[in-house]
Amino acid sequence: MKRTALAGLFISAAMLASPVFAAEPAKDDLCSINLQKINDAMATSGQTSENTNDNLKAAYDKAVAEKESGNDKECISITTQELQRIQNINKGGEGK
Repeated sequence: MKRTALAGLFISAAMLASPVFAAEPAKDDLCSINLQKINDAMATSGQTSENTNDNLKAAYDKAVAEKESGNDKECISITTQELQRIQNINKGGEGK
């Protein structure tokens, strides 16, 4: 009985002392992830208008420029909006 209790306490202590590895991604990572998703969407996009492709490319370039200038918050804002537009277009929406 004492061995079981001691083993249980040891395991509990080890689990409580372990660090959490599944933390929220950093802002820079979120910007990079969103840019990659947009890049993938541009590469695999089906039939879209030329205007839509131009707008998407312009937004992508602007987000990359913001990221390179260190403005991750603006990069995330731009990429999040564009991912929403892509999702709306894929659902058959207006893309706005």
